[in-house]
Amino acid sequence: MSRTIVIVGPTAGGKTSLSIDLAPRLGGAEIVSADSMQVYRGMDVGTAKPSANERRGIRHHMLDVADPHEGEFTLAQWLRGARDAITAIHARGAAAIVVGGTSLYARALLEGIAEVPRAQAELRAKLEALPQVDARSRLESIDPESASRIHANDRRRTLRALELHAMTGRPASAIRTQWSDSPAALAPGVCLVGLRWEVDAINRRINERVKRMFERGLVEEVRTLLAKGPLTRQAIAAVGYREVSAHLQGQTSLEHSIEQTKIRSRRLGKQQRTWMRRFGLIPGSLWLDGSRPTEDLAEELAESEVIGRSEHSP
Repeated sequence: MSRTIVIVGPTAGGKTSLSIDLAPRLGGAEIVSADSMQVYRGMDVGTAKPSANERRGIRHHMLDVADPHEGEFTLAQWLRGARDAITAIHARGAAAIVVGGTSLYARALLEGIAEVPRAQAELRAKLEALPQVDARSRLESIDPESASRIHANDRRRTLRALELHAMTGRPASAIRTQWSDSPAALAPGVCLVGLRWEVDAINRRINERVKRMFERGLVEEVRTLLAKGPLTRQAIAAVGYREVSAHLQGQTSLEHSIEQTKIRSRRLGKQQRTWMRRFGLIPGSLWLDGSRPTEDLAEELAESEVIGRSEHSP
């Protein structure tokens, strides 16, 4: 039986633990990471990447597939790799569990993506030279819909939206309308599982996770990465890495970096809750109380009709 289980939910919400608890209950399922920062080698602590020990011998895919010092890693690259991994997993007669905090990756897997132009070096250099306030003002002028969705401090997405407009003459919001307002039903063999959390409860977990990351060596991890050379624009934008980099450069105190990492992490959680509302509209999706022990959730899923009736590959 070829099955694909896609697990979504807020950051620090227990998705990884659930996938690891669920895999052996499905007869040796394999896990495909859907995290845009766990793809980078050496970015482990700050991305909450499961260690070899935590993976419990379960085969994982799309981890450590990119160098954080060389080039960007695109959505299209991840989607190709994830689809190839899922095809190979199914060929081995196993179920695939797709899990990670990048909701855009999950949506792309479920609904596909439109072809968009690749970045142009000369154009990108010109955009990179723009101060953030000017880039933001330009985006608000040419594409107010994208500006309303992109946080004012999210430079990477701001510049990409400007880049798409410059290359196509169309606003990024129009280019990305390949996704309908009404989500399509899941493909045969695909099950979408979502974890729900109360806002106060997940924010407490986020704060605690950030605290543990710094205790487990996030500062040393970033120091080691920077010693090998500057990180790519995408990699350094990861939550925690930008804040620690600023601390190591003497721009902020460690305490300030920790607090800013908590703030950005909670903001990410808020953005993900918006995605969760979208995913919740998908017919056939299954939503669980994320505050329950993941062992119990895994047992419930393994015995559920939703998982059991997924009989075909996507």
